[in-house]
Amino acid sequence: MIIAIDAMGGDFAPGAIVEGAVEAARGLPDLRIVLIGDEARISPLLVQAPKNIEIRHAGEVIMADEEPVRAVRRKKDSSLVVGVTMVSNKEADAIISAGNTGAFMSAGLLITGRIKGIDRPALSPMIPTIDGAGAIILDAGANMDAHPAHLLQYAVMGSIYAEKVMGVEKPRVGLLNVGTEAKKGNDLTKEAYGLLENSTVHFVGNVEARDIMEHVCDVVVCDGFSGNILLKTMEGMAKTIFSVMKEEFTRSITSQLAALMLKPGLKRIKMQMDYAEHGGALLMGVQGTCIKIHGSSNALAVRSAVQQAKKFIDQDVNALIAREIQRESGDLNG
Repeated sequence: MIIAIDAMGGDFAPGAIVEGAVEAARGLPDLRIVLIGDEARISPLLVQAPKNIEIRHAGEVIMADEEPVRAVRRKKDSSLVVGVTMVSNKEADAIISAGNTGAFMSAGLLITGRIKGIDRPALSPMIPTIDGAGAIILDAGANMDAHPAHLLQYAVMGSIYAEKVMGVEKPRVGLLNVGTEAKKGNDLTKEAYGLLENSTVHFVGNVEARDIMEHVCDVVVCDGFSGNILLKTMEGMAKTIFSVMKEEFTRSITSQLAALMLKPGLKRIKMQMDYAEHGGALLMGVQGTCIKIHGSSNALAVRSAVQQAKKFIDQDVNALIAREIQRESGDLNG
């Protein structure tokens, strides 16, 4: 198995990206990892690297503020585009990038193409839950608008991922809405509710944003606009809470002593809420394994994404999605 990693994408590239790749290569010696980017900058960071990691030079970088589609079309030798092209050409089994999110999604769609039967891919990150298990959300921003049929496809893809990669038996699918009653919501959610209710997925009804972290479902389905707002609100909330806690625990000697006593528990909470522990967001529905990690990803996030990619590939999730989508389409048409 070959995992390609965009070594030049992200706030801390190439240092943190290479560090995480090296850790992953050491932990998974049967895996081959290909770092894509400026060889002159990457090579010095691989002095004591294991033999199963190598470099593929790419002379360009897509910056965070570049227009996605234009950048993908113009910068063919960018680390991001080269990595996605390797997946498309079967030179690699997966690509991981912390770079420009829009460019990554555009490259995934334009270069690898969609799985047969999938109308729109979905960006699918993990949301932390209070029990540490996590829930996957589809879509978190690949498409701002959606039709009811798209939400059904998201549900099917998410269910397969939750079962095969997360190890959840009979994953619960919830539809993000403003209330739990079946008739709540807008035209999109009302129609999608009917489709999900009559589908093969284990649909548990509407779920409200405030309940998701209580792990009321394993898969959260929504349009990309709502999903992106949900995700960023949760990220901001977690960041604010930890910032307030840090300020409070350093306010006095007494609070510092209290923090010292609570340190093991606080560390567990931080791990539970840390996106780096959960890997990245899969671009679900494209022909290939494309994983987008946070722009500020550290070495742990890179290592987690490599492990996530391996599970996804080992379980042949894309083939399962193609078969299930075909079956679901047949049931609807029948």
